[in-house]
Amino acid sequence: MQVHNEPLNSILIIRRDNIGDLVCTLPLIAALRKKYPNASIEALVNSYNCDVLEGHPDLNAVHAYSKGKHRADESLLAVYWRRIRLLWSLRGRFDCVILAAPGEQPRSLGYARMIRPRHILGFVSPDTTLRGIDWAVPYQPDAQAHEVEKVFALLAPLGINPPIPAAKIVPNAMALLNARRALARLSANSNQTGPVVGLHISARKPSQRWSVESFAALGKALSKERGARLIVMWAPGDASNKQHPGDDAKAQTLMDALKGMPAIAYPTTQLSDLIAGLAVCDSVICADGGAMHLAAGLGKPIIALFGDSDPSRWQPWGVPHVVLQMPSRNVKDIAADSVLATSVRLNSGRN
Repeated sequence: MQVHNEPLNSILIIRRDNIGDLVCTLPLIAALRKKYPNASIEALVNSYNCDVLEGHPDLNAVHAYSKGKHRADESLLAVYWRRIRLLWSLRGRFDCVILAAPGEQPRSLGYARMIRPRHILGFVSPDTTLRGIDWAVPYQPDAQAHEVEKVFALLAPLGINPPIPAAKIVPNAMALLNARRALARLSANSNQTGPVVGLHISARKPSQRWSVESFAALGKALSKERGARLIVMWAPGDASNKQHPGDDAKAQTLMDALKGMPAIAYPTTQLSDLIAGLAVCDSVICADGGAMHLAAGLGKPIIALFGDSDPSRWQPWGVPHVVLQMPSRNVKDIAADSVLATSVRLNSGRN
């Protein structure tokens, strides 16, 4: 593959999908900063995942637009008009735009063409009909490759090759202070000083949702056998909300079951709250999803409960972890005592 050695003074990275996907792009950003220490490196993301990049030391700026499905009290026309204005404001500013996602990205390519950089770097398939990518990387799907590895392969034309760095997330300072205060209150009201274990109980896909009974059994055992202090985190809201379903009822049932245990309820209304809550934990137990990748970006040991998704592509990157997945590919079939035993093994020598 041809390596392009011309200097790049301004780079824009586009990643427009979910939280975990953006976390899996952070190693690419770190590698770009190492290669181009004096360049202006910026990112174009959406309002749903932009908090992942808040305060990131490798980025000079983050630009976020709203997707139509995430709009609040405004019309679709207003959402699209603000997006066009944002893209227009970036026009002609960049030496290179990187379409940082596996496979062809026609929507992101459309944004890049509107921005009009000197070069567009992205994946192309052998039978592609896309136009505008002048620094093309042939896309070769690899079922065994991790999402981080798939995205990182884009950097080969820039002469950037493995080893791949870890992801790095910086918690919001105020949100982190609030999380530390909540943990201090838990510690003051408890006679236990064991490890702080985060239990994230929400999951978007039904096959990833562990039952409240299993979380309750695990929480009690962690407290009794490991002296653990528990932080219960979830997406707030009603489960019937089609746009943003929440787990308030599930969390309340769990906290009732854990009454008398050293546990605090920590609803994460904002993504910054979730990042901060995970940051104060010593380890995290959660289903495969955005929270799992955030915990990895914070360097936390993780027990990842996998349902109907591929661990080879989506397991935590760059941190100690154990993936638990049953032949049924449904999280509900994972036994609480199996998770407890795994927790003891994963954290042996860490407490």
